[in-house]
Amino acid sequence: MANEPTPTLRYFEDLEVGEEYTSPSRTVTEADIVNFAGLSGDYNELHTSEEFGKNTMFQTRIAHGLLGLTIASGLFTRTELCTQISKNLIAFLGLDWKFKGPIKIGDTLTVKVRITDKKETKNPERGIFILKREVYNQRGELVQEGETPLMIKRKK
Repeated sequence: MANEPTPTLRYFEDLEVGEEYTSPSRTVTEADIVNFAGLSGDYNELHTSEEFGKNTMFQTRIAHGLLGLTIASGLFTRTELCTQISKNLIAFLGLDWKFKGPIKIGDTLTVKVRITDKKETKNPERGIFILKREVYNQRGELVQEGETPLMIKRKK
């Protein structure tokens, strides 16, 4: 590991609209759902009762939508883009997020990320770029998507 190259540190000026990155994959487990229910306090039967889930349109219990968002956030941190900008990130500014389909136990998720816009700010030391994030399961089905603006340092 000592011979691995240091990632290139990137700033606002280095980012280009249209850049795309794909995360590694991660499989959602029953433990993820149980732990998320305990952490969040959301014990809705749609997530915690297989018998209840059998009688829903999903025919099984499903992961919490916010668990999917949380996993997507973690997968983003494992992309090449995040590695390159992590020391220059200033703030996560919010999100516009949509839940497009269910995430089930055993689904393997991957996040595709694309820079869709970048804007200068009044402060010459920082800028904002917008990421489009799409979460896909192992069947290539889009299960969640959204946009997230991030504030990043500019070169001095």
